[in-house]
Amino acid sequence: MSITKEESKTKVYPLSNSKDLDPLLQRIGDSRIVLLGEASHGTHEYYTWRSAITKRLIEEKGFNFIAVEGDWPDCYRVNRYIKGFADNSKKPEEVLRNFNRWPTWMWANWEIVAMVTWLKDFNQKSPANKRAGFYGLDVYSLWESLEALINYLKNTDPSTAKIAEKVLDCFSAYEKNERLYAINSLSASCKNEVVQLLKEIRLKASHYDHDPEAELNTVQNAFVAVEAENYYRNMVTFDNQTWNIRDKHMMDTLNRILEFHGPNSKAIIWEHNTHVGDARYTSMRKSGMFNIGQLAREQYSENEAVIVGFGSYSGSVMAGDDWGATMQEMEVPEAKKGSIEEILHNESEDNRMIIFDRSRNSLNAEDEFNKVVPHRAIGVVYHPKFEEGNYVPSHFSRRYDSFIYIDRTTALHPLHIKPDGGQMPETYPFEF
Repeated sequence: MSITKEESKTKVYPLSNSKDLDPLLQRIGDSRIVLLGEASHGTHEYYTWRSAITKRLIEEKGFNFIAVEGDWPDCYRVNRYIKGFADNSKKPEEVLRNFNRWPTWMWANWEIVAMVTWLKDFNQKSPANKRAGFYGLDVYSLWESLEALINYLKNTDPSTAKIAEKVLDCFSAYEKNERLYAINSLSASCKNEVVQLLKEIRLKASHYDHDPEAELNTVQNAFVAVEAENYYRNMVTFDNQTWNIRDKHMMDTLNRILEFHGPNSKAIIWEHNTHVGDARYTSMRKSGMFNIGQLAREQYSENEAVIVGFGSYSGSVMAGDDWGATMQEMEVPEAKKGSIEEILHNESEDNRMIIFDRSRNSLNAEDEFNKVVPHRAIGVVYHPKFEEGNYVPSHFSRRYDSFIYIDRTTALHPLHIKPDGGQMPETYPFEF
């Protein structure tokens, strides 16, 4: 592969410990947003390497928060915990067990326990305005966000709490079944009710100030209710509208959090490669789809948003064989011929970090990274025997600014599978 030739401006670095991340930290420089991907939602090494990068960004470059592909109410509970606002007597794993929406293993796992433990320790040593946060960007938590609003507003704003209760009543007939709501919303929806609730909360939000982040939390839960209703109502369409609704919501949420933390705030994003890797350089573009990686580059410039993808050749992963199915450790077979994972494996079985020069004059027609090649993407539903469709054609050096390649990866450690002796298993293959 030509990336090893002197004339290529792509740089390849060995990767074995946190110190090896120095070139990536130099590439990030003063960027405001760093998007860290993953090729699956169930791989140990993706979580631990993202944690290693995140710790250095927080400690060395003053990044303010992590925003993840998770529900706002559950992540906000973690945020309050690590900042010392709530649940101080609890262990991290007790707080994370509140992630009970399938797939529970995405955030309720021992790798995240280790990261949350580090964040809480870091924050205890930091002044209140320097504490690192943890927020959820996703759109799914319709009922949970409404319930959180009602619980908060009952004591703070009883009149608006009654409006929120009427909204919840509108949805109650669907028994927290999103698909049932989607089908019935063609004839009767709750759109007007949630929009009115959002308007009311935005008018009064500045008065919700009993703790430092009350306004942010209340407004965001109201936005989730509006966008989740929109998302579920569009589930019955046969286009990619729901994908775009979801990623636009995640970008809008990121902007609200950045605005809350001030003009000099910096964000770390943890999401799947399919969300962070710029959609314009994949087959998604032809389908009219965009993602948060594309939106971040467009809204903040390509110098302000750095995208890091992850991938591996083979190993194991935590996933389910159907939506809602029992989680299980599955084999990840050797990557298919011609994929970027197979190309990298054939070149070397060593783990490594690749940093691209995305300037226009850096293009080298012989460089595999400047061609469109298949790139594996494993979802929470996975069938190893039928993974031909799990590859996204990608112009690699345009989709990412950097790529972390782990030749063989292993499944992460879910909290809901009790580890031996009830103790946290070793979640790092080496010391960071």
